[in-house]
Amino acid sequence: MTSTEYVRQQPTETEAPSPAPDPHKERAAVSRRGLLGAAGAGLAGLAAGAAGGFALGSAETTPSPQPAGTRTYPFYGEHQAGILTPVQDRLHFAAFDVITHSREELVQLLKDWTAAAARMTQGLGAGEVGPTSGPYAAPPDDTGEAIGLPAAGLTITFGFGPTLFRKQGKDRFGLADRQPDALHRLPHFPADKLDPQRSDGDLCVQACADDPQVAVHAVRNLARIAFGRASLRWSQLGFGRTSSTSTSQATSRNLMGFKDGTMNLKAEDPAAIDAHVWAPADADNKGRWLAGGSYLVVRRINMTVETWDRQPLSEQERVIGRTKAEGAPLSGGSEFSQPDFHLKGNDGEPLVATDVHVRLVHPSNNGGAKMLRRGYNFVDGSDGLGRLDAGLFFLAYVRDPRTQFIPIQMKLGLGDGLSEYVQHTGSALFAIPPGIAQGEHVGQALFS
Repeated sequence: MTSTEYVRQQPTETEAPSPAPDPHKERAAVSRRGLLGAAGAGLAGLAAGAAGGFALGSAETTPSPQPAGTRTYPFYGEHQAGILTPVQDRLHFAAFDVITHSREELVQLLKDWTAAAARMTQGLGAGEVGPTSGPYAAPPDDTGEAIGLPAAGLTITFGFGPTLFRKQGKDRFGLADRQPDALHRLPHFPADKLDPQRSDGDLCVQACADDPQVAVHAVRNLARIAFGRASLRWSQLGFGRTSSTSTSQATSRNLMGFKDGTMNLKAEDPAAIDAHVWAPADADNKGRWLAGGSYLVVRRINMTVETWDRQPLSEQERVIGRTKAEGAPLSGGSEFSQPDFHLKGNDGEPLVATDVHVRLVHPSNNGGAKMLRRGYNFVDGSDGLGRLDAGLFFLAYVRDPRTQFIPIQMKLGLGDGLSEYVQHTGSALFAIPPGIAQGEHVGQALFS
């Protein structure tokens, strides 16, 4: 018997055949973890495979090795999971518009989302009853496509957009006086070609997992729970992480074939995380509820991969400023060597050109500003000319977007040689509340 299907076993000589099920009776409750147990997965305990994980099981028993994908991360804590968590391989990101005008209904939605997320991140169904239980004439409280699947390291991270506080100048839910000074719609940067259908939103959900179906299941159920109170505005699937947030992870590659996020912030450097990721309370007290949270910058960046693929290796490396094989700066060294922007070649020109991406974004050229990146590759089919709709779904957590992201992106829009091969088509900024305590809901301090 596998973890994803049921095989009816023939009764032994001492075992009486099971009676046929009665379709008129209520269906038996089955959770994802229960199904794994029934299927012989032996999940008496879950062994954590990374920082922030935890083990479940009896103290008298020694857990046996667990199959891949069974790790879980705590949902409750000082900070929301999915920020410092080692980046999983799959993403389903979604932005929602709040359609109710009731503050009480909005708060109840956040309570419902919190309860469902807490369950799903631990490998359970979205609801307490389960996808195969409850009144037979009513919809189940879980959609069921994750039946038999483990938690797969699922994290669910929630955020609030600027339009949740004000929309067209109107205070929608009595929150306008609590809108942080840094939480405003990102500006239109040079060369942006933004699609309004892939930008902004009142609420956001970032679901990351090592199984794509687990991530999709999470967003699908949160959208189902939101019915009548919030509607899905846009969403994005991602694969093949393009950043690492832990020293335990190797640097991954983007669709241009280059290592991405080599100098990314790491969870193992708490001083740098405190300096660049966690938001402080605003001096005027408007953003006190956000203290210990962060800001999430979202950019959908299309790559003209067909044009890129026709460039010689020399041009590709010149534009990036690093070698394609190892990711070392063109000024010499290895992947993690600091680039030398003053070193010149035999022609008298800098080995790392002045319009090169790595130079323009380097902290030494941006007042020391750094970002915690959690980006993903995406491929969303192709257009009518046979070109891939593909690129980088850029996600970055920052302490203050006004000093860490906006000036850097403005510089890139004006002078980055890479701009010839990329096009920014989506954009959003969200405030990410701090972690959630047991018995509370996400963003509770904002509504208190």
